[in-house]
Amino acid sequence: MASLDEEFLKDEEETRREIRFIREQLPSDLKDRYSDGQLKWMLDAIADYFFESGILESDDDEVDIDMDQVADYLCRRAKEEGQPALDTNEVHFVVEADLDFQEQDA
Repeated sequence: MASLDEEFLKDEEETRREIRFIREQLPSDLKDRYSDGQLKWMLDAIADYFFESGILESDDDEVDIDMDQVADYLCRRAKEEGQPALDTNEVHFVVEADLDFQEQDA
């Protein structure tokens, strides 16, 4: 059984891999727009959206995800939490890259 520290390190490495993947997928004008910290915040917020929306509880093999709704959620949440303002069109690319990463790891 892995220790809590080992699990934490494993999660951090997975997050670093995902951030690298997202940067590779973003259009060239957005690759350096967000810091790693901002991308990590977005990934956490995307996970929260999936949890709060009930998508994770679905028994369906395929779930239809409205990426515009996810992007809108991130922009609203950023404003509520005092994060830098996000543009839904730009965030859409991050959401899409996150879903692509999750799909390749499935």
